[in-house]
Amino acid sequence: MARKKKSFMTPKASRRKSRKKRSSAAARRKKEYTYRGFNLEELRVMPMWPSEEDPSAPSIITLLPARARRSIARGLAPETEKALEKIRATEGDLRTHRRDLPILPEFVGRTIGIHDGQSFVNVEIKPEMIGHYLGEFAPTRRSVTHSGPGVGATRSSTHVALK
Repeated sequence: MARKKKSFMTPKASRRKSRKKRSSAAARRKKEYTYRGFNLEELRVMPMWPSEEDPSAPSIITLLPARARRSIARGLAPETEKALEKIRATEGDLRTHRRDLPILPEFVGRTIGIHDGQSFVNVEIKPEMIGHYLGEFAPTRRSVTHSGPGVGATRSSTHVALK
């Protein structure tokens, strides 16, 4: 009678197996998005500014990062205010040149065309973008990709190294 050889799992294979099991469980369990402890529905009904009768009550301004909070508190530029009102008024897609507008919870789910200096980049606003500026999601510089030397290049520039 042939004896079956016992096979033991190596520590590395054991870690890999447990990691795979954890990742599949996490993929099934979708976590609800929260921003500083508030879900998206709570953020949408939250007032923009703190109320005078209860200044400790949460407002959107108090939850934003310092730079966005400061730029809104000091007052947005008239063009930026106009763009904000236009975003609030329209339901469909929108295009804007205002890259210095902080993303607010009311923008989530909208598609905004942000100008990058040459064209409009359509960006769908997701909850993770709250507190960032519109311009962060439309890069203005592209990386340069050089091709090989062209016709009329000098003889030294046609040299291609072996390594």
